[in-house]
Amino acid sequence: MAYKLGVIAGDGIGPEVVGEALKVLDATGVATERTPFNLGAERYLETGEVLPEGDLDDLRRLDAVLLGAVGDPRVPPGVLERGLLLKLRFELDLYVNLRPVKLHPGVPTPLAGKDADDIDMIVVRENTEGLYSGAGGVQARGTLGEVALQESINTRHGVERVLRYAFERANARPRKKLTMVHKTNVLTHAGDLWMRTFDELGAMQYPNVGRDYSHVDAACLYFVTQPERFDVVVTDNLFGDILTDLGAAIAGGMGLAASGNLNPSRTGPSIFEPVHGSAPDIAGKGWANPIACILSVALMLEHLGETEAAQRVEQAAVATLGKLGGTAGEAMGYTTQQVGDLVVEAL
Repeated sequence: MAYKLGVIAGDGIGPEVVGEALKVLDATGVATERTPFNLGAERYLETGEVLPEGDLDDLRRLDAVLLGAVGDPRVPPGVLERGLLLKLRFELDLYVNLRPVKLHPGVPTPLAGKDADDIDMIVVRENTEGLYSGAGGVQARGTLGEVALQESINTRHGVERVLRYAFERANARPRKKLTMVHKTNVLTHAGDLWMRTFDELGAMQYPNVGRDYSHVDAACLYFVTQPERFDVVVTDNLFGDILTDLGAAIAGGMGLAASGNLNPSRTGPSIFEPVHGSAPDIAGKGWANPIACILSVALMLEHLGETEAAQRVEQAAVATLGKLGGTAGEAMGYTTQQVGDLVVEAL
């Protein structure tokens, strides 16, 4: 059976890294039927459309989506972020953002005295609520009396389901440890909901999973000074957005950072993407590192139940990293296409 795969190559280096990731996917032997979608900056600049309902309906019928990158300096901030990326998360109920933070052997880290044994965690970020829900507004815009409100929406349903997913991930890992990150001493309403739900679920349904808590500011410190204390981390939308970029920095950089926007209930497709952005300054130069997109394919294969293929892709990507002179740009010593070829050879 062939999986129905949507492909949003997107902008900048997106088409380049997606092309190499699909080449690796083909080499696994996992069959896919692909549907390309013209979504991103070029579509918006040409037509004014961001995510037409027809495209959204077509996306709903797929098993998974591979996304390269979206973004262009010609497009006002927020247009693609809210109109495409966030809308996809809300409409497809992609309530989990999954970001592995794993330092692979031989990859440099800016943390002195730390190695691959110290940096191996998963960050589970709530992906459809919080401050990114879009609630709020502006009054008296452009005046001295201007008031701007941005509200954080947290529901018991939304909090419980992402915590449950995080407990399941932690329960499946050898250390069986879950750390919740929030700011309960200041965000007392949302924080209380998160903490009560965390403790109730842990005590009643996951007693064998060790529980820990860290304020988000302390967690940023510990990511740098004691990354080994973390196994699975669960947090809200905004805090997760910030923590995962810090996680990418300590694990080799954005060029290696893969992600999955997941619908664990499988009522629709999940979306897998590298998190490095569209990087228009290097687009077309052959300097983009496709490893993050290739590792995103590994996450996609795992989600689809193709565990053996997922492991092969990850192992081949890691083996390739050892051949590169660096993790980004000209320092790699290979072009984008050559890196993809190296991964295929290592499969």
